[in-house]
Amino acid sequence: MIQRCWWARQEPEITYHDTEWGVPVHDDRLLFEMLILEGAQAGLSWSTILRKRENYRKAFDHFDPELVARYTPTRIARLLANEGIVRNRLKVRSAVGNAQAFLATRDEFGSFDAFIWRFVGGKPKRNRWARPAEVPARTTESDAMSKDLQRRGFRFVGSTICYAFMQAVGMVDDHLVGCFRGGR
Repeated sequence: MIQRCWWARQEPEITYHDTEWGVPVHDDRLLFEMLILEGAQAGLSWSTILRKRENYRKAFDHFDPELVARYTPTRIARLLANEGIVRNRLKVRSAVGNAQAFLATRDEFGSFDAFIWRFVGGKPKRNRWARPAEVPARTTESDAMSKDLQRRGFRFVGSTICYAFMQAVGMVDDHLVGCFRGGR
């Protein structure tokens, strides 16, 4: 039987764990997608967001930050009526503001990838946790990322959300020892 991390017990978490979680991402569009999804997850389970992911992709123009940054109040109202996504007014509005901040940051650094990977020195940090209790909810790196993103106008980017983002995009690899994905 395949051994996985403690949280990957059913679909869609299993497929996400096996194919995406902890894999380094350097594509700006996918980085934007994961930043928005991690913010949407705040206060909810990750499985809820994964089940709604395709709806999010359709609703948010496949997370094209150029398009999302130009959403009008009418478009935001349509999103808030969309039952396929989390219809939290603050989270939906933050996606638009985050797209604008994302574009400004991308323009400053040449890519969002160049900006965000600085927080781990440009390469993934590979951890070797034996038990779920050892995996932190935040780190000094996620604290620094959160503070910098907030300074740039991003919202729903607290340190815990930033650490989850770092795990999701492979900036940190927190697959447990014993997990078939661990120790890569």
